[in-house]
Amino acid sequence: MPFLTRLFVKTALVYFIAALVVGVLVMARPILNLPPIVAGLSPVYFHLLMVGWVTQLIMGVAHWMFPKFSREEPRGRDWLTWTIYGLLNAGLLLRVIAEPARTVSDASLWGWLLALSALLQWLAGMGFVAHLWPRVKGH
Repeated sequence: MPFLTRLFVKTALVYFIAALVVGVLVMARPILNLPPIVAGLSPVYFHLLMVGWVTQLIMGVAHWMFPKFSREEPRGRDWLTWTIYGLLNAGLLLRVIAEPARTVSDASLWGWLLALSALLQWLAGMGFVAHLWPRVKGH
């Protein structure tokens, strides 16, 4: 299994655990009288689960299993895969910070950071498509 695939999969596993912890916190908030910022973790839970766990796992396995790009670069350009990994995770971690902060603060900074988070994740998605498109070629 290539290093980048292992990195994607291990990172996905970390996000899976984080999503479960956040999900428990969100559900336990009314019972344990947790601070209001925990209410802002509900969208974070879904992003950790769907982007951090599911999407990242799919990207890692696809990087490994899809047809070869070429003999010289069987899995395509590593720099692009590293860029995808960085953009996806930077966007997700930015969301993890900005989303709950936005629930307890009216500062416009948090809205801008959420927009930047979405942009980074979108760029990662577009990079992923650009990376795999040539590997799904007809003969």
